[in-house]
Amino acid sequence: MFFQDKTVLITGGTGSFGHELLQTIIREDFKEVRIFSRDELKQEHMRIQLNDSRIKFYIGDVRDRHGMDQAMKGVDMVFHAAALKQVPSCEFFPMQAVMTNILGSSNVVESAIRHKVKSLVCLGTDKAVYSVNAMGMTKALMEKVTQAACRGLSEKDTRISCVRYGNVMCSRGSVIPLFIKQIKEKKPITVTEAGMTRFLLPLNEAIKLVLFAFSNAKQGDIFIRKSPACTVGDLAQALKELFNSDVPVKSIGIRHGEKIYETLATIEELRRAEDMGDYFRVSMDDRDLNYNKYFTEGDKKEAKLSDYTSHNTQRLNVQEVKEVLLKLPEVAAELK
Repeated sequence: MFFQDKTVLITGGTGSFGHELLQTIIREDFKEVRIFSRDELKQEHMRIQLNDSRIKFYIGDVRDRHGMDQAMKGVDMVFHAAALKQVPSCEFFPMQAVMTNILGSSNVVESAIRHKVKSLVCLGTDKAVYSVNAMGMTKALMEKVTQAACRGLSEKDTRISCVRYGNVMCSRGSVIPLFIKQIKEKKPITVTEAGMTRFLLPLNEAIKLVLFAFSNAKQGDIFIRKSPACTVGDLAQALKELFNSDVPVKSIGIRHGEKIYETLATIEELRRAEDMGDYFRVSMDDRDLNYNKYFTEGDKKEAKLSDYTSHNTQRLNVQEVKEVLLKLPEVAAELK
């Protein structure tokens, strides 16, 4: 049993990922789960719904190292999901993203090391690759912060890794619930750009990636879930067909900091990656401060690779997108 007799801490535990991971944990004979977040109302709702004395709730912010240390004592495993994730809000308030996504993540990493946690997995995003927005930039630096800490650790110390994946379907703030709401209200579906592509990943597959990282990580690894993609236009059309709707699709233009397609792994990362079937393991760049050989030596393998993007991964058509959507509990519930 994966979590048997373990004390697990989930930062940002009242969010979509925290909820789903918690549902996985409580199927096992765990010792304790600590939900760490700023939102006392959501914590109260979870406390009432779950009614389990083994689930403890900690009000706090990852920006506050003292509060983080209090929650970290005696913990075996940490899943770090606390972040500012909305692209437009991070564009308008970039220093808030810096304080949560970078400085807050550093607090989590340092606290986990200090308290000798066995394993820490940090939640990343495809927007961290070739980032053009503040959210992606700060999440990319979160990855760098974790790997910098790993340079001073052995495999016997706190094992720190990251996971990186694209859009999680039906997660809080994602477009599928918005499109369904617009369809049910008989309003136009508002897409940014119909030809824009995005990776598609059900929430349960995102949780499997986290568990895979807990089981297989070495210091500084980044695990990437291979995922299919579709265009935003095909996603809207698939939902229209599922709900037998004839509402129009209205293009509103690309929002602040958005890209036409997302990248999950760069050429340089794939060059040192291990293909593990459904996943890539990208090992940490272990260069030291002696850079000379990297300026004078190249790598012929890199010329044969290409970035792994939502434009060149498996592209789902409308029918295939419908089949994926029908497997989502949230969509099935809306269709009843």
